Amino acid sequence: MKIIIRLIVISFICTSLSNGAARIDQAHTTIRVKTEWQVISSFKYDTLCFLNVLTGDSFYQKFYADEFARFDPRNSPKARTALANIKRILKDENKNIVSAFLSLHFSATDAETLDEMSRSLDDSNRIKANLQNTVYYNKDAWKLFKSVEKDLKIVFQYLKTEHFDVYWQEEILPRIKVKTADIGKYLSNYDVIPEIEKHLGFNLTSTKIVVYVLYFSRPHGMKLTGARFVTDVSYPFDVVLRIAIHELLHPPYDLSKDKELRKALDTLRTNKILTDKIRNHNPSFGYNSFESFVEEDCVRALDQIIGEQFGLKADALQRFKDEDEGMHVFAAALYNLMKHEKYEAGQDNFRNFLLKILRSGKLLNNK
Repeated sequence: MKIIIRLIVISFICTSLSNGAARIDQAHTTIRVKTEWQVISSFKYDTLCFLNVLTGDSFYQKFYADEFARFDPRNSPKARTALANIKRILKDENKNIVSAFLSLHFSATDAETLDEMSRSLDDSNRIKANLQNTVYYNKDAWKLFKSVEKDLKIVFQYLKTEHFDVYWQEEILPRIKVKTADIGKYLSNYDVIPEIEKHLGFNLTSTKIVVYVLYFSRPHGMKLTGARFVTDVSYPFDVVLRIAIHELLHPPYDLSKDKELRKALDTLRTNKILTDKIRNHNPSFGYNSFESFVEEDCVRALDQIIGEQFGLKADALQRFKDEDEGMHVFAAALYNLMKHEKYEAGQDNFRNFLLKILRSGKLLNNK
């Protein structure tokens, strides 16, 4: 199964918006925006993303051929077997993105170095307890994580022996540092949290957004626990902003508690176009279950709507046609219907709007 892996305003007189960026008239007001951005690197998450490459997965070779060629020949038989097990168990058999699955689980621990990450697996119940305090804990996912613990320890030891940490510090980190300050400066113009909360209909867990800029995360953006996400140093600034909006929208509803919405979504299982895409898209992109696919496309339609309000004017239908080999047909249909029905946050939150159009039957007919 695919484990869905996903500025306090104190006073104001005048605020104007230009291209989505909040501009404050300093002569008339003192204001503190609600969204606080922190843009940093992370050895831990870059290491977990590097495992995509190190497993020999051909899907990632086009992005990191040189790095694979550097480390793969030095793989010990023991490490090679462990990496093969991780890929087989997490991706091949259970349709997860290895880096996204592992990063989500390791975001529930403060471990940062290879030694700390390895030791955290010796008492992984602490990771479990932290995950259980989030919406991301899942019993089946936890069993899956436990099943690769021994292999992960072997791989972490291999990376330590090969001085991967030194390599990352000396050759990778400088490439990231060149961009982090500029990314942070760009993002600071955008007060996204109030708009996201308005669409979701509930408050996020934090007004501080932590952006981890990595080298090995292509072609993914990944949600972590809390208001944190992973992006790649190669992505343009506007793409980083869209990823931020997108990842903070996950999950846009809670199906574990919302029986009413779950029942309505189940009516989509008869839609032949949707089910064909779920069954036949490239599984390396993730979203390999009905629930995860639908959630992802709901968020993509919603991030397109919000992104337009912040000046991200990408042509929606062309975007959905190009992204992930055109798999997001449901996002395109939902976006069209949101426009047609004049969906507007504040009058309704996304969950209620989605329930309403599902019950109306309009979405099933929107192809």
